[in-house]
Amino acid sequence: MSDTLVIIPTYNEIENIEPIIRLVFSQEKAFHILVVDDNSPDQTAEKVKALQTEFADQLFLLERDKKNGLGLAYIAGFKWALEKSYRFIFEMDADFSHNPNDLIKLYNACAIDGADVSVGSRYVKGITVVNWPMSRIILSYGASRYVRFITRMKVKDSTAGFICYKREVLEAIDLSKIKFVGYAFQIEMKFKAYKKGFKIVEIPVIFKDRIRGKSKMSGSIISEAIFGVISLKLKSLFTK
Repeated sequence: MSDTLVIIPTYNEIENIEPIIRLVFSQEKAFHILVVDDNSPDQTAEKVKALQTEFADQLFLLERDKKNGLGLAYIAGFKWALEKSYRFIFEMDADFSHNPNDLIKLYNACAIDGADVSVGSRYVKGITVVNWPMSRIILSYGASRYVRFITRMKVKDSTAGFICYKREVLEAIDLSKIKFVGYAFQIEMKFKAYKKGFKIVEIPVIFKDRIRGKSKMSGSIISEAIFGVISLKLKSLFTK
């Protein structure tokens, strides 16, 4: 039994899902995987089910009825993980923008070095992003600077989605009150952990844009992240 679960949300990731699963399972540390699939029309879930016969008791699948937001997919995964005995719970994309070889670095930061949350960061040591257009780098980096200014969190990559949480962090956060479902979800989760006094550390990683499949980024997601931060900060002034 592994103490560690990697949650991978999917929507139309048929080209990536088998390679990413195999690479996670090839690591020296034993990781379990929970794929949270939002009823992908491309049969991503069916591919996962086929792989479950090979990776029994390591690979799990949670199917949702429809695509209704990254945040809700992760919250469903978090709740599933908390019902089990996992001590370390990861977020990771299916598209290889997050390198599974970096999982152990995030794990060690929490399991050995005393962090409560470890973030695979694109901006803690310069800008370590590959294959993004300059416009997207400026938008992402600028958003992170904006979040730091508004929230006062000392996290340089607040929108990062490659994260390890200790179980205690997710237990302390009221997941039913998480408001945002897009990329602002990543900011909100870090901010909630920060406000509760958990230790957040950033681990430098190289982020690569997807090669296969289609990006899920949209204008509404970006707007939610930008305007949602102000709402988070204002509400935090009146709540503990």
